[in-house]
Amino acid sequence: MAVSSVLAFWIVALLLIVVPGADWAFTISAGLRGRSVLTAVAGLVVGYAAVTLVVAAGVGALVAGSPAALTGLTLVGGLYLMWHGATTFARPSTPGTSGHRLTGTDRAVFVRGIGVSGLNPKGLLIFLALLPQFTDRDGGWPIAGQIGVLGLTFMVTCAVFYLCLGALTRTVLYGRPAAAHLIGRLSGTAMVAVGAWLIIDRLSG
Repeated sequence: MAVSSVLAFWIVALLLIVVPGADWAFTISAGLRGRSVLTAVAGLVVGYAAVTLVVAAGVGALVAGSPAALTGLTLVGGLYLMWHGATTFARPSTPGTSGHRLTGTDRAVFVRGIGVSGLNPKGLLIFLALLPQFTDRDGGWPIAGQIGVLGLTFMVTCAVFYLCLGALTRTVLYGRPAAAHLIGRLSGTAMVAVGAWLIIDRLSG
C-alpha cells in the first residue's frame, strides 16, 4: 500500500475531524469531567474501530445498499445522540469532579463514547464513501488490510485531536463552573440537534 495514499487519506480525515460535530460535543462535555476525557476518547476510538471492522468485512456495503437497514441504523444512531445530548443538557459536567480511579461514571462515559461514534450513521457513510477511494485493488495488500490501515490512521488522528481538545477544555474552564455549565448545555444541545438532523434528513430523503 502506497505511503502517498495513506498520507492523502490522513489529510482528508484530519479536515473531517476538525469540523465540529457530535464527537466534538461529546469530548467537550467529557473534558469538563477532568480525568474522564481519556476514557471518553477511548470510547470514541473503539466505536470507530468497530466501524472499520464492519466496513473491512464488507457488511457496511450491504447496509448502505439496503434502504431499510440504513434507515433503521439512522434512527437508532439519531435517537441515541438525542438521548445522550438531553442527559448532558440536564446534567452538565463540572470540572474536576472525577477521581483517579475508573469509576462507574467513567465506564458509562466509555460506553457512551462507543455509541456516539459507532452508532453514528453519518460516520459509517463517511467510511463507506471515503476509505475505498484510497485503496488499490491492484496492490499487494488485500482490500480489507488496506481499509484496516486507513481506519487505524483515522483512529490515531481522532485520539490525538480529541485528547488535545478535551485537555484544552478542562484547562480553560477549570475553576469557572458557570462557563463549564454553559458549555455543557451547548454541547448537549449540539448532540440533540445532530441526532434530530440525521433522523429528519433520512426520513425526508
